[in-house]
Amino acid sequence: MTLPLPHPALTAVDPELAALVGEEELLQAGTLRMIPSENYVSRAVLEASGTVLQNKYSEGYAGRRYYEGQQVIDQVERLAVARAKALFGVEHANVQPYSGSPANLAVYLAFAEPGDTVMGMALPMGGHLTHGWGVSATGKWFRGVQYGVRHDTGLIDFDEVRDLALKERPKLIFCGGTALPRTIDFAAFAEIAREAGAVLVADVAHIAGLIAGGAHPSPVPHADVISTTTHKTLRGPRGAMLMSREEYAKPIDKAVFPGLQGGPHNQTTAGIAVALHEAAQPSFRDYAHAVVANARALADALLERGFDLVSGGTDNHLILIDLTSKDVPGKVAAKALDRAGIVVNYNTVPYDPRKPFDPSGVRIGTPSLTSRGLGMEHMAQVAEWIDRGVAAGRSGDEASLSRIRDEVAALMSKHPAPGLPA
Repeated sequence: MTLPLPHPALTAVDPELAALVGEEELLQAGTLRMIPSENYVSRAVLEASGTVLQNKYSEGYAGRRYYEGQQVIDQVERLAVARAKALFGVEHANVQPYSGSPANLAVYLAFAEPGDTVMGMALPMGGHLTHGWGVSATGKWFRGVQYGVRHDTGLIDFDEVRDLALKERPKLIFCGGTALPRTIDFAAFAEIAREAGAVLVADVAHIAGLIAGGAHPSPVPHADVISTTTHKTLRGPRGAMLMSREEYAKPIDKAVFPGLQGGPHNQTTAGIAVALHEAAQPSFRDYAHAVVANARALADALLERGFDLVSGGTDNHLILIDLTSKDVPGKVAAKALDRAGIVVNYNTVPYDPRKPFDPSGVRIGTPSLTSRGLGMEHMAQVAEWIDRGVAAGRSGDEASLSRIRDEVAALMSKHPAPGLPA
């Protein structure tokens, strides 16, 4: 597969870096990208993210800047904010956080003091580092308590969550995570948070696009604050947003700036505005529902091939596979699949006896392949490739991995990726 060189200025100035960009384009074009937090942005998002908006410093908020010359920048930010509020149906939106982790840290700054108790899902159970896990700043500066999932079902036990919340009385309760294959019951979390006197934060970084497209319930009627990245299923640039009820607008805005950040990345704000515009189109709703349909079809096909799936399947874009019964560690399987042109990540599974850097599972998802136009009719083939790749990784059969890679590349050539050179 040969792509043209679409970066003449970069090639002229820095051919070494231009060559690396070209290699990455080839890699993204020719492989089956199944990391659930990855996706393809449109050419429009790429263009917006690389404009002269890069040149502006804009500390403050629209209409309240510390720099002059903001006549255009203010309009860009207001446009992104208005689109976020309309798409998600929220009262307030802040589009300035640099990424998901800083966005979550701003929530702590807005509503808690160092040493306060906070509550989130344990990282090995599918939660996120910034939900109070010990190795994160949020676990070092705050007292993190964690809930998990049931050993027998892989589902959240809300009786346990309630008991823990009432015992610990956290200032913040986070719901959401990075390896949750099932629908999040925001209403149940909200009821517990109200009883415990906590602020409920819905971290929807993974599922924001599904929510925008109506393929997952919205946290808006239930959560006090919503944190999300703007990439992943939302198909925007690498950025983040915080959304909330109006009563929480001031503390959130002050926490983002001047609390944690200086000037926003205006080129990213522009890319977010474009992505939100795209997410408001009817075609995005089709995409979001297709992501879920593909994930369910893939889960069924994997179950038929004897794979153990955490919680028995999926309701969203993500599948977590426990490879213990396949007698191959997750890291070995992930690296073998990578050589086969199938890009996944190794991942802990709930109650994993193995170490995080050498866990029992792999995490896969369907956003990227759905963005390329693959449908439910392709999922049996994908499951077969995964099955063959895992088996080849276990036995060290590099020839089989090479054959799979060729087959993957052939299918990818029929489904060009959005945003990449044609």
